[in-house]
Amino acid sequence: MKSINPMKCIYLMKYICLALILTMTVLAQSPPNEAKHEPSPGKEIGGGAANIGTGAAKGAGNLAKGAGKGAVDLVTLHPINAATSVGKGAAVGGKDVTVGTLKGTGRIGKGIGRAFKKLF
Repeated sequence: MKSINPMKCIYLMKYICLALILTMTVLAQSPPNEAKHEPSPGKEIGGGAANIGTGAAKGAGNLAKGAGKGAVDLVTLHPINAATSVGKGAAVGGKDVTVGTLKGTGRIGKGIGRAFKKLF
């Protein structure tokens, strides 16, 4: 049977104690009490309108990009790539418009709800 080296035991105990002390100091800290400041209902509605506008702009940009790439592919006699590029541009553009519209509508609804809550 092999004997245990006392020096290794001492080092092991030191590391265990250090780990316990570090764990206890981390657990003893309290979380910060920073209150989240919500924007006013007007800013919420404005932010929603901005989301809708941003989504429409991104969608139009992607649609134009796809159409441009499709036109180049068509001129260079790659009709399959042209159709793919136009379809991809339309799909990505539609997604951007949809996401922007849904996010914006949600924020506008939240702002209107908070405005009515303030009134009543």
